[in-house]
Amino acid sequence: MDNVNVIYEDNHIIVVEKPVNIPSQGDKTGDIDMLTIIKEYLKKKYNKPGNVYLGLVHRLDRPVGGVMVFAKTSKAAARLSEEVREKIFKKTYLVIVNGKFSKAKGILEDYLLKNEKKNMSKVVKEGTKNSKLAKLDYEVLKYNEETNLSVLKINLHTGRHHQIRVQLSSRDHSIYGDQKYGGRGHGKQIALWAYKLQIVHPISKQTMEFVSIPKQEGSWKILEEINLN
Repeated sequence: MDNVNVIYEDNHIIVVEKPVNIPSQGDKTGDIDMLTIIKEYLKKKYNKPGNVYLGLVHRLDRPVGGVMVFAKTSKAAARLSEEVREKIFKKTYLVIVNGKFSKAKGILEDYLLKNEKKNMSKVVKEGTKNSKLAKLDYEVLKYNEETNLSVLKINLHTGRHHQIRVQLSSRDHSIYGDQKYGGRGHGKQIALWAYKLQIVHPISKQTMEFVSIPKQEGSWKILEEINLN
């Protein structure tokens, strides 16, 4: 994969658009992954011999496309990882879900428990052993009565396993194309996209925002009717 969509690059970080169905890093499938792709891109671009350093700071689920940042130095990786821990690192998603929301904006809070064997998470009672608090806020951008689908903008407050997918499906608003959590649109691509990333630059300390908008085709054609600015 030669055509890497680079959104921003300097000596410390590289921000790219991850295509759908490519893992963030190598997994048991052995399929090509973003970490390897970007390393190869940098190696070729700067004609570097040997191994290229690239730090994985955060991940996107394999079927999810959108904006990702990688660190080009270990110092940048450490500082960005610290931002993730300190919740300075802000991630916003676009998602198409089933049904109409009673409120145009809201906050969802749940306790999630991950099932390693099934690679799934579920909502459980507070105090359940090994459960973790999951929190997000949402805003409805558009509801289409004909299809009974809503487009949401979601800000993650925590980064739990399959968090957006689980929290929405538990409220009968499963994501369109999400087979794992009971979404409509069987065989379709999951309509979840990493739309915006806000970070503090690890070296200059400047607040930076990067945006990636999915191509307005298939499920995402509905975005034509929405002003995302």
